[in-house]
Amino acid sequence: MDRFKRIPVAEQPADVRAKNFEEVCLGYTEEEAIQEASRCLNCKKPLCVTKCPVSIHIPEFIQQVKEGNFAEAAKIIAQDSALPAVCGRVCPQETQCESKCVLGIKGEPVSIGKLERFVADWAREHDVDLSAKEPDNGIKVAVIGSGPAGITCAGDLAKLGYEVTMFEALHEPGGVLVYGIPEFRLPKSTVVAHEVNNLRKLGVKIETNVIIGRTVTIDQLFDEENFQAVFIGSGAGLPMFMGIPGENANGVFSANEFLTRSNLMKAFRDDYDTPIRAGQKVAVVGGGNVAMDAARTALRLGAEVHIVYRRSEAELPARVEEVHHAKEEGIIFDLLTNPVEILEDEKGWVKGMKCVRMELGEPDASGRRRPVPVEGSEFIMDVDTVIMSLGTSPNPLISSTTKGLDINKWKCIVADEESGQTSREGVFAGGDAVTGAATVILAMGAGKKAAAAMDEYLKNKNK
Repeated sequence: MDRFKRIPVAEQPADVRAKNFEEVCLGYTEEEAIQEASRCLNCKKPLCVTKCPVSIHIPEFIQQVKEGNFAEAAKIIAQDSALPAVCGRVCPQETQCESKCVLGIKGEPVSIGKLERFVADWAREHDVDLSAKEPDNGIKVAVIGSGPAGITCAGDLAKLGYEVTMFEALHEPGGVLVYGIPEFRLPKSTVVAHEVNNLRKLGVKIETNVIIGRTVTIDQLFDEENFQAVFIGSGAGLPMFMGIPGENANGVFSANEFLTRSNLMKAFRDDYDTPIRAGQKVAVVGGGNVAMDAARTALRLGAEVHIVYRRSEAELPARVEEVHHAKEEGIIFDLLTNPVEILEDEKGWVKGMKCVRMELGEPDASGRRRPVPVEGSEFIMDVDTVIMSLGTSPNPLISSTTKGLDINKWKCIVADEESGQTSREGVFAGGDAVTGAATVILAMGAGKKAAAAMDEYLKNKNK
């Protein structure tokens, strides 16, 4: 075995998967996982752990995989992560744990993410019990939002013996894991449902169809329902648009709406009659992971799909793996291109998009080179559907109905980075509601820190 070369992971062939919603990556077999785990050097000072936002004991779990003790590996991961099967699939490991792997200096780093996924899937298939917890203490805690931040916070507090109730605005728990990430990257009925069910095994109560700020306010949770602390992990579900002419035409969607229809309302399945318009020729505006998800979903619904992004490929914010998969599947990348107007027909439907070519100028505040329009380079792209994937901001409903809760100019809740404590006593927050749209694992890290801070706050309060 070459220690510097990864064991490859099987995938569905591009021409087959471009026509179905089944998972692209097939994961390791037991033999492949043991082989890949055997590459780990088990470093004395594991730098991989320092780059994991939830500090999973990476060398320890990999050592157990190497020895074939998969259940033990699952228990080690469960100490720090409530969502291993999710993280193993959607985390940007290449810029986090794997970026610090010593083997990556001379060769390829250990496939930490794929090993985590293997362990989590094995534990699910073999029904490994991960619900060990401390005795109940009778203290009620509310968690708003059932996405990655909320799930992590709720799981950690339940393990510490708190009586946790989780409130979810939509009809199914899971947050962005359920409505935002497509089935072919993250299967819902197996992976997400199982990880949510693990919360229930820990005793977490989950109430769906509850909109905090509308159905019930945070003040009522404290005053009428006797919750002693609240965690806000309500995410960032408010889509951003460009503000260009024609953006209100029929056939223009936010990536949020498009993906929610497809995922949560099962519009991609023939046995559901949720309407979804993929069109014949789709432009997805944006270059992040959500843009790739929307583009690859539209492709599977039968459209020709273009990614329209104003910078070059080097600046694409999406994961390299996602861009690679999108290209393999036949998605066309129109880079250094920016829309300036959406054209509509006499009935108000999209009939084209006027764009301008861009070139890269001097770096801006983000350190990336600023795109500048090329004079006289306007052209019309023949499309009938436009999906805007330009990021999201938090919905202001909670902040506008909670007295004394500070927000910043982006409508994000102001919270201490280390504890999640907000300007309101007993109220903590984390994830996209605080940072704006970011990654699953960063939201989990915030949920984890907040759970520890809430535990400390409640112990002091109930002395």
